[in-house]
This record gives sequence, C-alpha cells and structure tokens, in this order.
Amino acid sequence: MLVMEGQRSGASSSCRLLVLLLPLLTRCGADEEVLVNTKLETSDLRWTNHPPEDPQWEELSGLDDEARSVRTYEICTPDSLSSHWLRTRWIPRGAATTLYVEIRFSMMDCASRNTRHCKETFNLYYYPSDSAEATPTHPAWMENPYVKVSTVAADHLMKRGVKRSNVKLLRLAPLAGAGLYLAFQSQGACMALLSVRVFYRKCPPLRRALAAFPETVPHSLVEQAHGVCVENAVTPPGEHSQPPSMLCGEDGQWVGQPTSSCACRPGYEAGEGNVRCRACPSGQFKAGLGPGVCTPCPDRSNTVIPGSAYCPCHHGYHRADSDPPHAACTGPPSAPRSIVSQINNTSVTLEWSEPLDRGGRGDLTYRVLCSRCGPAPQGLVTSCSPCDDGVLYRPAQRGLSQRRVSVWGLRPQSKYTFTVQSLNGVSALSQSEPASERVNVTTSNDVPPAVSGLRKVASSESSLSLEWNVPVLQNQILDYQLRYSPKEGEGAGQWQYVSSRSSSVVVTGLRRALRYRVQVRGRSQAGYGSFSPESSFSTPPEGETPPEGETPPEGVGSQLVVTAVLVSIGVLMLVATAILALYCYRRRVKDSELTDKSGHYQMGQTMKVYIDPFTYEDPNEAVREFAKEIEASFVKIEEVIGAGEFGEVCRGRLRVPGRRENYVAIKTLKGGYTDKQRRDFLSEASIMGQFQHPNIIHLEGVITTSCPVMILTEFMENGALDSFLRVNDGQFTPIQLVGMLRGIAAGMKYLSDMSFVHRDLAARNILVNSNLVCKVSDFGLSRFLTENSSDPTYTSSLGGKIPIRWTAPEAIAYRKFTSASDGWSYGIVMWEVMSYGERPYWDMSNQDVINAIEQDYRLPPPPECPASLHSLMLDCWQKERANRPRFCDVVSALDRLIRNPASLKVTLSEGHSGSQPLLDRRVPPSLSSCGSVSEWLRAIKMERYEASFLQAGFTSLDVVSQLNTDDLLRVGVTLAGHQKKILTSIQTLRVHKAPPPLLY
Repeated sequence: MLVMEGQRSGASSSCRLLVLLLPLLTRCGADEEVLVNTKLETSDLRWTNHPPEDPQWEELSGLDDEARSVRTYEICTPDSLSSHWLRTRWIPRGAATTLYVEIRFSMMDCASRNTRHCKETFNLYYYPSDSAEATPTHPAWMENPYVKVSTVAADHLMKRGVKRSNVKLLRLAPLAGAGLYLAFQSQGACMALLSVRVFYRKCPPLRRALAAFPETVPHSLVEQAHGVCVENAVTPPGEHSQPPSMLCGEDGQWVGQPTSSCACRPGYEAGEGNVRCRACPSGQFKAGLGPGVCTPCPDRSNTVIPGSAYCPCHHGYHRADSDPPHAACTGPPSAPRSIVSQINNTSVTLEWSEPLDRGGRGDLTYRVLCSRCGPAPQGLVTSCSPCDDGVLYRPAQRGLSQRRVSVWGLRPQSKYTFTVQSLNGVSALSQSEPASERVNVTTSNDVPPAVSGLRKVASSESSLSLEWNVPVLQNQILDYQLRYSPKEGEGAGQWQYVSSRSSSVVVTGLRRALRYRVQVRGRSQAGYGSFSPESSFSTPPEGETPPEGETPPEGVGSQLVVTAVLVSIGVLMLVATAILALYCYRRRVKDSELTDKSGHYQMGQTMKVYIDPFTYEDPNEAVREFAKEIEASFVKIEEVIGAGEFGEVCRGRLRVPGRRENYVAIKTLKGGYTDKQRRDFLSEASIMGQFQHPNIIHLEGVITTSCPVMILTEFMENGALDSFLRVNDGQFTPIQLVGMLRGIAAGMKYLSDMSFVHRDLAARNILVNSNLVCKVSDFGLSRFLTENSSDPTYTSSLGGKIPIRWTAPEAIAYRKFTSASDGWSYGIVMWEVMSYGERPYWDMSNQDVINAIEQDYRLPPPPECPASLHSLMLDCWQKERANRPRFCDVVSALDRLIRNPASLKVTLSEGHSGSQPLLDRRVPPSLSSCGSVSEWLRAIKMERYEASFLQAGFTSLDVVSQLNTDDLLRVGVTLAGHQKKILTSIQTLRVHKAPPPLLY
C-alpha cells in the first residue's frame, strides 16, 4: 500500500495553482459548493474499474494528514502498456457550468523501478450525462465519447525515504447536461489517489457601493448580477438611472467595482465602507440625496431627531427660501443710522449710515417711505398721510443697495417725514416690523440764483479750463456743480458731472476737436439752484496751438508726458511679442523638418532600428545584449500547456526578489540539442528583447546557465487568437473585433517602423490576454528561404513549412519578404478574425491556393463582415506590393471605423463585394448532402453537439430539418453564431435541393 503522506499549503496554495482568467480579482478566496469530497466518505466509494476482467485500481483505507480514516484508490502497473480506467459515480453539477476538480495523489519514481513502460503521469477525463446512465460497457472506454481534461504530472515523486504528495486543481468548462462522470486513466503508473474533491465556485453575497448583491453562480466567463440598494438608499430619479449590477467571475470572484448609482437618502450617510446608510445623530443633518456626510447643525439651529435632512432655526431666527439647508439661521437687521437730508427747493437727498447689526446676512437692502404732514385744526394733533404718486425716487424707493436716494416732486413750503427701513432676506419671515429711522424736512424756495458769465479760459486737445461769475449771495454758496456733454456724435445727451468749491474748474478726459455743451449751478443750505444757460466750447484739433492769451490748463503738461510714456511702453511690448512669435514659428518649422508625415523620426534621428542577431559573430553576445538572464531558482513550472518546435511550452510563476510574483509562459529547449538548435532557439529571445510595445509580446528574460534552456515571456490567459475565436464563435460585436484588429495593426506598425519583417503573421501567432488585448508573437521563422531546394514545398532554413495561405505572392515566388508582404498576411488575419478562426481557403491544397491567387481570385467576405473591412482586406491583397496600404494607413483606417461605428453596420451581399473575383462562393453544407446527423454536424464543424442531438432524440435528418431556435436552445446550442450556422444549413435543405458547385 502506497504511503499517503504529503504537505499541503492550504487554500492559498490551491488558488496559486489555478490559472487566473480575470486579473482584476481583489482576493483569493471564493465561496465553494462541494459536490464530491472523498475525504468525508466513511464507506466504500464503489467506483467502476475497467477492464473488469483485470481490475488494477484497488480501493483501500488509509489515514490522512490528520490521522483520519479515508478511502483511497491505488494502482501499480509499471510493466504494462494497457490502459486501466477508474470511473466515479454520477456527479450532478447543479447550477454550475464550470467545475473544479482538486486531486491529491502520490506518484512513485520510475527511475527506481528500471522498467521501460513505467510512467509518472495519468489522464483525467469526464463524460457529460443527464442521468446516472453509465454501465460497465457504456460509454465506450476511450477518449471519444470521454472528454480529456488534462495529462496530470507529479510535482513531487516518492523515492526511497521520501514521502511527498501532490495537489492539482483542474478546471472543467463549459459543461452541459445535468451531471457528469469523472474517469482516471493509468498506463504504467504506480500511484495512489489520496482524495478527490469536485466543487464549483460562486460569488458570495456582497454589499458594496450601497448595493446588496445576492449569491451568484457564474454561467460564463463573467456573469452580470443585479442587486438592490441597501436600506435607506435609493437610486436617484432620472432616465439614466439603472439598478446596481456587478460582474461575478467564473471562479467565484466578484470582479472590479459595481455599477451602482445607489445613494443614501437625505438624513443618512454612508458608513462602514459604503455597505449601509446610517442615520445622522442628533445635532447633525444631511440635506441632499448623495454621497455627502452628516454635518453639525449650522449656527442658531439644532435638531434632536436622528436622520434629519435639515436643522430647524432657533426662535427669532430664520432661513430665506433661497438659503441652502447648511446656511446658518439669521435675523432681520437693525435700523439705519444718522440720516442726513439735503433740501434743494422742492427736492431732497437723503443719506444714511449702515445698521450696526446686519442680521448675519449679506443681502441688506433699504426701503424709503414718504409721509406729508399738513396743518391740523386748532386743538388737534398734526395728521400725516402717505405721499401721492407724484413723488419720484432715484434710483428707486425699494430694494436700494446704496445708502443714498433723491426725492423729487415735493410741494414747496411743506413738511415731510421720511422713514428709511433696513431689510434683508428674512425680514419678510419676521413677525415684527422692519427696523427704521425717521427724519423730518421742510421744503423752501431759498436756493442760490442762477450762475452767469460761464467762459473758457484755456483749452487743449483733451481739456477745458472754465470759470464763471460769483452770484450775489456768495457767502451762502457751499459749492458748485458743473455738467457737460458732447454736443453731437457719440455720447451726446449723456451728462457728466464735476464739483468745485471755487468759481473755476478744469475739465479733463475730453476728446480733441469736439464741441461740448456746459452748464453750472450753485448749492446752498436750501439745496441746488437752477443751472445756468447752456454754453458751448470746443477742444482744438491735434497739433493746433491754443489761441493767443490761452495757456494749457494746469496739469495738462504732466498728463501729456504720462501719455507719451505709456505709448512708448505699448510699442515696446508689441515689438517683443512679434519677436517671440517669430522665434516660436521658426522652432515649429525646424521640428516639423525632423519628423516625417507619419510622425516617425527620419534616419539620423532617435528612432530605434531592429538589429539582426545573426549579424553577431558570437550569437551569445546578442542574447546577453538584448535578453535579461534570470536565475533558475526564481522560476517554478506548474504545467505543460503546449508544444513548440524546440520543446514544450509551459505555464509557470516568476518571482524575482523585490518584484511582485506573476505568471509567465515558458518555452523550453528539449535535451540532446545541437549548438545550431540552441542558437536558433535563443535567436527569438534576441529578437523579442528589442521590442517594447503594448501589442508585442513582452520578453521577461532567458535562462541559459542551467538545463533546460528557457525563454520566459508574459503569460496570455486566452492563448492563441485563432483557437480563442473558434471557442467564442459569434460572441463579439463588430466593434470589439475591430478593436482586436487595431491592436494587431498597431503592433505591426511598430515592427515596421523598426525595419523588422515578421514573415509569419497569422492568427495562430497572435496571443490574447484576459482583457482581449492582442499581441504579436512568434518571431522564430528564419529570414531566408532555402536557396537550392528542388522540393516543391517551400521550406525555411529551419526546415519548417512556409505558411503559403498567409504569405504574399512575391514572397513565395521570389523570396521578397518586406513590410508589404506582412501587410498581405495582415489581410488574411483580418479574414480569420471576422470569420471567427475559419481556415483560410478552407480545404484547398497549397498549390491550389497559389494558382488561385495567381488568377486574381481573392477570399470572399465572411458572414456579416462589414463592407469597409472587406474592402481593406482587398487593399492588403493587391498584387503590386507598392499599392498595399502601410500599417500606419491601416491603423488610421481602423481608428476612423471605431470613431464611426455606424459604418460597421453596412455589409455587402455575397457576390457584390468588389470588382475583383472572389474565391469559393459556397453556402454551408446542407442536410441533403449528408447521410446522417453525425456526418452533417461534422461537415459544418459543429460535432461538439453530436451527443446532445442524439440524446435529445434528433437522430434522423427529417427530424433535424424541422428544428428552430427554441429547439436548439433545449439541445444546448446557446451561442448565437452556432445557432445561425446550424439554421442556415437546415434552410438550404428547403431552398437548395443539391449543393451548389464551387466556383473554384
């Protein structure tokens, strides 16, 4: 009995073993629904052995790491090449479409057994089934109908004195049917199955961004879960408001941040990491709906009710309707102070000072009330009444912001009482009358007489010096007021005022050669007298000397000096601005000469150019210069994911001290290599290390100082583009496909700018990461074809086949590889992308493809391919390479399509795709051309649904010909692209009685 001992690093180790499809996950753990766990079984498992006549899998009891009894299966057939199978009981899969199988096992070292058939691996299969229908003979014990999951290799082998176990986590997806069986196949292994755990992951209930999301089981790469707002949170009203949603990853992780517009109600704030809304405590409030927080009540307000949206004002204080809820409460202002009146015959001017208390507000205004008091009958109190409508106020009677008002239209020799009130925004809310101040005035006719003798003393281009005679009552005059206005032209009739305490004044700021109207009047204690008769005076034209006897007014000379200085400064600033503009213009011209129209540096500038590593005398020198050497201890290989020309391709982890651990793809050089093979293998790293671009695969480094020799690159979760598209047939929008093509074109533009020719551009050599970013890879194809080869197949110096279907005609015929030949290959990649990984030219031979292209045949547009994209493909397939678009032109064309998505909706009907003849205008194979349902499904490349069709009872072509979309959904055909392909083939049975002949 094999010893079941080993070490297990716990849940975190299991998470590291899993290939992460979604790098946005923020934590490792996820809720799991366990379907099978043999560690918890207390009785026999009773799994099925095959072949029954020679059962090699033996069920035994043992002790686990915690000394608990568990059931295990062991097998040891190192001398046999026969397959020995072990199948579990039927496992219902519940609501999941992705299951995980965690296998804990031990494996004996074959080196200690010295047997030629010994193996250190075993295979895991599964068989989908809607019920527990399996028997010892059904299904057949082979890879089809069983689906192979993986060949499992041991990380740790049991040697003498060393007892270690292994834990592997494998993913099964996508699953159909109500359940499945697991099957283990051994061919010469000596091992023990210590435990098997089958589970699926589900996103746990989550509260985030004020939204609650339920437990969600993902049914695809990401599942959109809809939630509800938490208590006391709502979605703001509006046409763009949507219920909260969040993405649940396939492995049970919530992805990224939720799309949520939930916001706390007024009176509530977000708390505890935005998972709930809590009420504002007493003394605090939150006015609006949204992300704000509770704040203390403003001054002179308070609230004692939790969850308040506002704070009521204290007694005697108010908020205006225009005040925000967070504004402090305010009161009405106190009365204005110190009213001063100036009487002018039958008018009066009132001025006052600001109140001592503005009420805490800035919107202070004033209102003036007028009352006329008449003589009272003998023995009675004087009565006052509001002034009539003949009394006028300037600027206004109400809403005054300045502390001055003039009142006209009063009666002479009459008594008036003026009341000035202080008001603000809350005065109307106060129950008391506005605070006010009063003043009593009496109008009279005791004003100065009119001024006479107004004359000009001197003048200049911008000023007039005037004087006038002093009236007889000179001891009563306080000052004079002069007003002037242009007699005609701009500003005519608009008076300007100047005051003077003497009988002369200098008026400045005038325009030259212009005539002005001028009047003057005096002011006494009784007010202003009447203006003098209108007089006219002119300023002289430019350069004219004042008349004899006139001198420039005082201060005019200094003003001219200041004006001259300002003019000089302005001229100097204009000159400096012109010099600076000329310098900037010449600098831009110089910069534009350094770059070409595409924005790339010309030769002799700083544009990096690719260096061929084969030009180095010592190839190792190129590796040292362009690739970073990594210590082998920093790398851990986890599993084999493919095979390359020189060895295996693996997935592993790279952990360099001081850097975050990340997944890498590892190309290994198999043992027994020659010096030439090692040089050719490392030449790809020497090439790749020269590139730094987001759409070029990134080289992490190389390991050359130990065995095996390795090349480490960034890990691309979705693998090669062609297989990724085939798995996701019909699942992307045209704009998403154009985005992928744009990324590939951008990478090729970068390579073209570096003078590098790829020579093997195809969808299989484009890798896709979890964010659907496409990156150009595989730089290992030799640059030169075999010179003296009589073999009609086209081979490289490495012995590999030239990709005829992707290669330009001149490259095949004359070995002329250029960026233009890469452009031809890019057109084929476009066709692959738009056809979801279809093989170019289908099943035609390479020689047939060469002949067809020579006769100007070209591939037709894939189904639903936008006309603009197929037109771009045809441009890439121009026979004359000089006529093909450059990659910078391709990037610009795709950018225009992305900016104008409506252009992607225009498609051309088959046979009208362009002026060039098109190859293979055929329809999908019809039912009438096939002998059975299985043959038909294989013909349209939908064989993956063969078991589902047969289990659903669709076993004859007559029944299949009546299927519709609902029937396909019940069978399990959920992809829109697959539904269309199947229904189109069924439709041809009704329209085409025989398959149409191929054009070629």
